[in-house]
Amino acid sequence: MRRLLAAFALFLGIAWAGLPADACTGIRLTSGDGAVLYGRTMEWGTFDLNTRITVIPRGSAFTALTPDGKGGMAWKAKYGVVGLDMCGKLTLADGLNENGLAVGMFYHPGFAEYPVFKASERARTLSPLDMAGYILTNFADVEEARAGLSRVRVVDVLEPTIGAGVPGHWMVTDRSGRSIVVECTGGAVKVHDAPLGVITNAPDYDWHMTNLRNYVNLSPFALPGKKIGELDLKPLGAGSGMIGLPGDNTPPSRFIRAVAWTQTARKTATAGETVYEVFRIMDNFNLPLGPGAAEGHAGAQAPAGLMRSSTIWTAAWDLANLKLYYHTQHNRRVRLFDIKAVDLTSGGVRHYPLDKVKAQDYEDVTPR
Repeated sequence: MRRLLAAFALFLGIAWAGLPADACTGIRLTSGDGAVLYGRTMEWGTFDLNTRITVIPRGSAFTALTPDGKGGMAWKAKYGVVGLDMCGKLTLADGLNENGLAVGMFYHPGFAEYPVFKASERARTLSPLDMAGYILTNFADVEEARAGLSRVRVVDVLEPTIGAGVPGHWMVTDRSGRSIVVECTGGAVKVHDAPLGVITNAPDYDWHMTNLRNYVNLSPFALPGKKIGELDLKPLGAGSGMIGLPGDNTPPSRFIRAVAWTQTARKTATAGETVYEVFRIMDNFNLPLGPGAAEGHAGAQAPAGLMRSSTIWTAAWDLANLKLYYHTQHNRRVRLFDIKAVDLTSGGVRHYPLDKVKAQDYEDVTPR
């Protein structure tokens, strides 16, 4: 038996080493007073993304990346933005603009399909790395974003830190509670309505929505007991209505869990109280380091950085009150960044670290 288990462990190690894994999860909740909150985890198991809080004032100038290095679409920010960047670059993984529009970028490996770059289309060309910033700086709500994205081409661009292009898709949510998912499939930008406000990774969004039909039996209510002859069988404890909920960390299973948890979330009266519920749900998706645990890339050039988890950070954005709450792999204390208190009219693009010190702060409650 011991040899069998060792062989099985070796097999799993070999299998995991060759498999890409995708692990970011995004959700939307609405409080009783109508405030909309968007939350997400950022998983990347290869290296620390060294994410910073990035402040982008109105009027900031941008030029999109292109494969030939000569630049694509150029624009100036119509709206001020606070975002979370990656790898020390002005590449936003997440963000919220001053009009209450939130955008999250999620990995979409094996399914993102970009058109071939054409120099003649340069003026309307973006890269996947530009998408979140472009949407946040240009549009006030979901409908504006939907219309604006119908006019752009998204082409792949090499990202040196992973030695490859970046397959991405995006969830866009506004303060009214509407959400869309934007994908690049078949060489075109496609927009899907996202009524449940949930996103994970591969495959395509419409596949995930169809897969929900396999779980229509799930319920927050306990299953009834059943009599078989003289036996009176009752469920073993609470939670029997969720029997069949998939527990693995594949994107399809996380999508089902995210729908189940958001649709059965505790009712909350205010945005502040809903922050607790966002983090409670998102903590279900924390992932450890290890083979196959989270997103990563075999060709990545890993920057120096301490890694304690594949879940690098977790964020909750309050779209009504323009606030960012977050905790990180290094410090589980929830911190607040108040966007209304930040100057979004001048001062240029600024960056602030998520962790001043990459260590957990503890309150010592030992009686003295």
